[in-house]
Amino acid sequence: MLLKPEARTKYDSGNDEFFYSVPRLVTHVDDHFIDQLTQLYRERLKPNSRILDLMSSWVSHLPDEVEFAHVEGHGMNEEELRKNPRLNHYFVQNLNSTHQLPLADGDFDAVLICVSVQYLQYPEIVLSEVCRILKPGGLLIISFSNRMFYQKAIAAWRDNSEMGRVALVKAYLKAISGFNEPEVIIQRSELPSFLQMLGMGGQDPFYAVIAERKVE
Repeated sequence: MLLKPEARTKYDSGNDEFFYSVPRLVTHVDDHFIDQLTQLYRERLKPNSRILDLMSSWVSHLPDEVEFAHVEGHGMNEEELRKNPRLNHYFVQNLNSTHQLPLADGDFDAVLICVSVQYLQYPEIVLSEVCRILKPGGLLIISFSNRMFYQKAIAAWRDNSEMGRVALVKAYLKAISGFNEPEVIIQRSELPSFLQMLGMGGQDPFYAVIAERKVE
C-alpha cells in the first residue's frame, strides 16, 4: 500500500455519515475554479458517453450544452444528490468504510472526482475500483484546489504543500498498473495561498490530474 497508517488519519475520526448528514447546498470553490473545470469537461468528455460523478453533490459542473448517455452520481448526502439535475441515477456510499463500487466492469467512459480526493483514506483501493469500472481508454479527471474540510482531510493531504498534493495524486495513479502516465494541469494566482484562503483577493488555484485506463 502506498500510504502508511498514520498518513490516513483525520483530525475528526468520528462517523463520516454523521458529518455529511446535513446537506451543504453551496459550492466549495470559486467561480473561476468552476469555469476552468467546466471548460476542461467540455474539452475532454465526449457527448453521449457514460459518466460517473464520484463523491458528487447537488451540482456536477458539467457543461449545460453537452448531452450524456448516462450520468451516475455517488455521494454521502442523499438530499444533495437528489437535487443534482444532471444525475440520471445515484447511490450513497461511504468509500472509507466500503471501498468497492457496486458497478460493472468497464461500464463507464469517464469518472470525475471534484474537490473530494483529499477525504479518501484508502485512495489506492478506491482508484483501483475506478480503473476497473472504466472502459479501456476511459478517462479519470481528479480536480482540487487548496480548500478542504480540514478535520476530514487525511494527514497525507492536510500536512502537505499544494504541489505536494499534486504529486500525491500522481503517486496514487502511478501505483495502479491499469492507468497510463497521469497528465497534470495547474492554473493558480501569484497571490500567496494563505491570503487566498483568508479571502483577501486572488482566485482559487485549479489543479487537475488526468489519467486514461490502459488499452490492453
